[in-house]
This record gives sequence, structure tokens and C-alpha cells, in this order.
Amino acid sequence: MGVFFDQASAHIINTSGVALLYSISLFSKWIRLCKVFFVQLRVFVSLWFNGFKILRIISSKYFVLLCSLCAFVVQISSAQNKPFILKHTSFKHYVDYFNNMEDENIKQAIPNDSAWFWMQQNIPLFECPQQNFEEIFYYRWWTLRKHIKKTEQGFVFTEFLVQRSYADKYNLIASGLGHHIYEARWLHNQQYLNDNIRIWYRGNNGLPMKKLRFYSSWNMDALYNRYKVNNDKQTLLNLLPDVEADYKAWQAEKQASNGLYWQYDVRDAMEETISGGRKEKNPRPSINSYMFGNAKALSAMYLLANKKEAAAIYQQKADSIKQLTQTKLWNSQHEFFEVLKEKGDTLAQVKEEIGFIPWYFNLPDSNCNIAWKSLIDTKTFCAPFGITTADRSHPQFRTHGCCKCEWDGAVWPFATAQTLTAMANLLNNYQQQIVTDSNYFSLLNTYVESQYYRGRPYIGEYLDEKTGYWLKGDEERSRYYNHSTFNDLIITGLVGLRPRADNTIEVNPLLPANKWKWFCLDNVLYHGKIITIIWDETGTKYKKGKGLSVWVNGKRVASSLKLEKLSGVL
Repeated sequence: MGVFFDQASAHIINTSGVALLYSISLFSKWIRLCKVFFVQLRVFVSLWFNGFKILRIISSKYFVLLCSLCAFVVQISSAQNKPFILKHTSFKHYVDYFNNMEDENIKQAIPNDSAWFWMQQNIPLFECPQQNFEEIFYYRWWTLRKHIKKTEQGFVFTEFLVQRSYADKYNLIASGLGHHIYEARWLHNQQYLNDNIRIWYRGNNGLPMKKLRFYSSWNMDALYNRYKVNNDKQTLLNLLPDVEADYKAWQAEKQASNGLYWQYDVRDAMEETISGGRKEKNPRPSINSYMFGNAKALSAMYLLANKKEAAAIYQQKADSIKQLTQTKLWNSQHEFFEVLKEKGDTLAQVKEEIGFIPWYFNLPDSNCNIAWKSLIDTKTFCAPFGITTADRSHPQFRTHGCCKCEWDGAVWPFATAQTLTAMANLLNNYQQQIVTDSNYFSLLNTYVESQYYRGRPYIGEYLDEKTGYWLKGDEERSRYYNHSTFNDLIITGLVGLRPRADNTIEVNPLLPANKWKWFCLDNVLYHGKIITIIWDETGTKYKKGKGLSVWVNGKRVASSLKLEKLSGVL
């Protein structure tokens, strides 16, 4: 009979209305469930007594029994959507603090006074001994919620809260859409992303929004990786004609004669770079990696649709992009992926953070892993307050001035999220000795520490690599900038839930040994089930046994005494 708790019934209208709406919705579903059982039981009883040629009407005692049965089923079904270990109330103080630290001058679908109720209905829970990790985890869900906007066509996710002149209808901007999908795929209510994606691809009188391809994107890859979390094959395949048309449009618009894809740096959402310019049509590691990931995703979608010929075509496209990226964009002298200049057909001779993006999609062969040495080198990318967007030793590093969205070296969360996702892939999917989980944790820890401004949690556009000062921190446009992921990194990287399309649950924490004695990730909706991941070194914190354990709907499916890769059956 399944889980009857419908997350879509938890839409927020206002503080007083939301609880009432939710209660009415749940009660109505209970009534419908009772009616279904009533009809089924009546038919069953009639058939049973017909065998004895006796017709009876169900008496009141059967109805009482039926209602009790319905209540029990609803209780059990709702319990499946509740945390196994953690309690929502343990984290409410964060939301109270966030609500009180600002003047809420912009309200969208879910205002601050409804934030806590919305979070209880939608988000995974995370507890750890390092308070700033925990605080930023809940802060990023609180800020993501701010960007949910209600339109006449449904819900959308905005990038800026303030209106931007270059945005599409509903203030939509495509540059961060891949990040939005990766981050919001963990929300329990699927309608928010379903609406957002549908509007992007069909919201213009059945056609894509006018500025869907205004910026480079990895939307198809993100959609397939969302499917790995929610296991909703029907919704994914319903979009297949739309996303294939999108891919073909990218081919027609941005594929050069040599087979590589080009982009202006500003349309890569990375203006004022060292390697390019606003009018230079340069093949870049970013867009070519995106198109590789998109082709791989389309191939996987067609396999799901049992269309093997179409799947093979897109696999061939991915193979071609991989071969061209590794031969044309790899600088063997620098041992790094770089921009290919439109004029002169030569590499730009500068290491930029986009050189790590190929691993976001598992594109490179292992011989390219040497590039990651640069990430942990303090002379190249590793700065006190984050990963720089360009080589710190380059003579043009941060020479484009300040505060006009320069990508010539300052730290951008957009890129940090991409690099840390790529690094998690490297640590999970490649055999290498260049970087370790300690390096990953150190960089993630810096990312956490950088998300503060004037002593309070903050996420904006970009920051100074030495001081951590947010370069547009006092501008209204930059507050709560929705242009990166964080919680997806906690779930899939640090805690290590690695989404898969099959019935295996895989967990590989990137938490170094002896760093934390305990943590718990709970209330994760994955393949329709509630996942709980516990690390309890001594077994005394959560009292569910020593070590690492993975639980599905409250049942342990895998465990180990140490932090290591685990797998079990959902």
C-alpha cells in the first residue's frame, strides 16, 4: 500500500495556514484510505459469503475494525518518513537564530515564520561534534528555502532574491541550475524541483525558457543524478525529449569544427578570467566537461527507456568529447587541463580552477590525476580562505580590479562546490595516492569557515582568498546567493552516501580517522526509504553499536567497526 504521507501537502502559505493545510490534507488522505479499505473489505466479505450463498452488509463492528486498521496503516506509513535517531527539536535553535539575525525584507513562497515547519517536512538531519559544520548545514537549508518562489506555473528556484535585469521570466538565471538540482534533490517534497525543471524546459508556452542556454550547464547530468536519489524513472523519462533537444541545440550553437565546445568566459558564469574574455570563443574544460556529463546522462536515460541504439549514440558522443578534452585541453607541461585559445590554437598557459571540473563527471583517465597536486599546493590554489579560481603564482592573478565579479583568482563557492564534488569522485572512483580524505576534510572545513560574515552565517558571491572578506558582502544582491552546493557535499562526500541507480546502498565517509568520535545523518529520503548513517566510535553516543552503521527504515543493513566503504541492500 506504500507510504501515504504526501509531502506536497506541506506547501507553505503562512504560519497559521500551513499547519491547518497539512492537517486537513493528512486527514483527507486517511479518509480516502479508509474508503479504499472499506470497499475492498466489502467486496471480499461479499465474495466470501457468496461462496456460502449468504449476502450480508458489513456491520458497524467491521467498520470500527476497519478504521482502527486505517489508523494503524497511516501511523506506520508516517513513521517511515520520520527520523530514526535524531529529533527535529534538537536543531530548532539554529532556525530561531537565523530568523532573528536579519530583517526579512524579501519574502517568497516560504517566509521565515514558516521556515522551521518547512524544514521539518523536507530536510535530512545532521549532527556532529564540530558546531560550525552543523550550523552551516542548517543555514544552507534555511537559505535554499528563501529561493523557492511560487509562480502561476508552479515553484521555481531563484539565484538572487533581488530582481536582475538579465534574468529570464520569474527572475530565473540558468547558471546555477545544475547546483540547484544537486542540492535540492535531497528535499522530501519532490514538487519543488519537478515544477522548477518543468518550467525551465516547458514554461515558455510549452517550449524552454528563452534563456535556458544563456549560460553553460550540466543540467542533464544533474537530472540523472537526481534520479539516483529519488528513483523516479517516469519523471526522468518524461523529460527525455526536452533534454535531448537541449543537447542538440548546444551542439548547433557551441560545437566548433574540431569537435570541442566553446564558450565566452562570461557565459560560463566566469567573467574576467585570465584565460579568456567576454568575446573570446574559447574551448574550455568547463563546458566540454559539462557536455561529456550530459552525453553520459542521455545515454543512461536511453538505456532506462530500453532504447539501446540511442544510448550508444550518446555514449559515442561522450567518448569523443573525452578523447578531445584529454588531447586538446591537457597541458602536458603544466600537467593540467587548460583553456584552448580561439586565436592561435594554443593553450592559455594558466592553471584555473575549471581544470578540476573534468573529475566532476569522472571524465579523465588516471594518468591525469597528477593535476590534483596543484589543489593542495599553497602556491597554486590552496589559500587561507579557500580554493582560488586561478593560479596564485600567475603574474595576472587578481589583476582585473575588484568587485565586478572577477574570476581571476578570488574564491567562488560556485567553483568550490564543483571542485569538492570532483575531489570526492577522485577519492571514490580512482586509484591514486595524490590526495587523501584529510585533504578533503581540510578544504571542506575551510569552506565551512568561509561562510561567515561579521560573525554570522553568510553565503554570497565571492570572497578574498587571504582575509575571507566577502567582496560584495554589504550589497543586498549578494545576500543568500543561491549559486553553489554545500549540503550535497556533506551527504555524498563527508558522510559518503554515494547515490546509485540500483538497489545497493553504498556509503564511503571521507571523514579522516580520529577526527570525530561520532556523527549522524538521518531522515534522508533515498529511493523512497529513510536512510540513517551513524558513526559512533565507542557506541555510547547513539547506543546502536560501535563503529559505522547504515540503516534503512530503521533496520541495519551494513556495519563496520571503522570508517570504511560499506554497501548493503535497500
